[in-house]
Amino acid sequence: MNDLIERMTKANPMVGTRKFLFDPYSDWIKREGVNVVEDFGVDLAKVETKPWPRYDAPGAVVHLRGRGDFMSLFVVDVPPGGKTMPQRHLFEELVFVVSGHGSTTVEVPGERDGEARKHSFEWGPNSLFALPLNTRYQHFNGSGTEKARLVSANDLAVMINILNDEDFIFANPGVFKSRVGNDGYFEGEGERIETAPGRFIWETNFIADVANFKLEAWEQRGGRSSNIRFSLADGVMHAHTSEMAVGTYKKGHRHGPDFHVLITKGKGHSLLWYGEDKDFVRIDWHPGVVFAPPDGMFHQHFNTGPQPARYLALAFGSTRHPITTEKRKITLGVDVDVKSGGAQIEYTDQDPRIHAIYLEELRKSGVKSLMGEYIDESRFLTEAK
Repeated sequence: MNDLIERMTKANPMVGTRKFLFDPYSDWIKREGVNVVEDFGVDLAKVETKPWPRYDAPGAVVHLRGRGDFMSLFVVDVPPGGKTMPQRHLFEELVFVVSGHGSTTVEVPGERDGEARKHSFEWGPNSLFALPLNTRYQHFNGSGTEKARLVSANDLAVMINILNDEDFIFANPGVFKSRVGNDGYFEGEGERIETAPGRFIWETNFIADVANFKLEAWEQRGGRSSNIRFSLADGVMHAHTSEMAVGTYKKGHRHGPDFHVLITKGKGHSLLWYGEDKDFVRIDWHPGVVFAPPDGMFHQHFNTGPQPARYLALAFGSTRHPITTEKRKITLGVDVDVKSGGAQIEYTDQDPRIHAIYLEELRKSGVKSLMGEYIDESRFLTEAK
């Protein structure tokens, strides 16, 4: 889309001089002078960073092609023994730790106006945490020899485009006491909330290791599948994590843009397609790979490795605060058959090529399929002979 806009601008030279078609977010990114990575999918461990004065640390911006209009990813490298510049801003962010160990200090409102209390918590690989809205915070690297790589999933894009005022975003004294939560939430404590029979949210501000967090069975989304959703700092940023058992895969489904799928454990691939497509788009993945299915594009995730595979999905519009009608709809219809108005393709209705591709990948990996419990595999085994 950005390429199209650039071509149209060059073809219409007067566009750049007129007082319309403003894009405050893109203008802010250009002024920041930060490295920008754009692709369908990205290996976060390999993203090239360059000095980012705002953080006083190397950083980069990742714009995935399916990210939509509401969110983006920032990569920040905290140097060995170093720290970032303190930050405070009127946009929300969820931080995932790609590598390294360290700590974060957050200043939260005190009992009296003008007072502030500090919370410090330690993190490591696969930690996930939220910075409560407009709180002052700072990241520290606990190692003297290795950098720490953090990834921020945030909604600056929509906030700055709506407000169009950088000072209001980055120098706002507003206090949001309700976003802080219980003191124990910064130490990994939380509350398990049942939203529907067998469906749960874990409310907290910090998860020490999201790749090994205890999940709940959710077979409606796939054989032996498990999942849990998070409510982090009572925010509008969504997070959930799902796991596929060895020899299994999820059911295909679709939704709007901006769901960033970040692999935290295992090996496999995802197939993406629109209903009329003859061929699939394929993304092979391992821990650290992230991609965002474009608006309305069906996608399906497959575990082809010898251990469970897990991903973390980050998006704008949480289960508690979905914000848009589309997000409310997908929350209610994510495991409902498309034939009934939902978003999911049942195994019995999927393209036969999908299972054939999966069995071939398992053959290469030496892994046994467990999908015979859910799909009649006899025809595929006969064709293989």
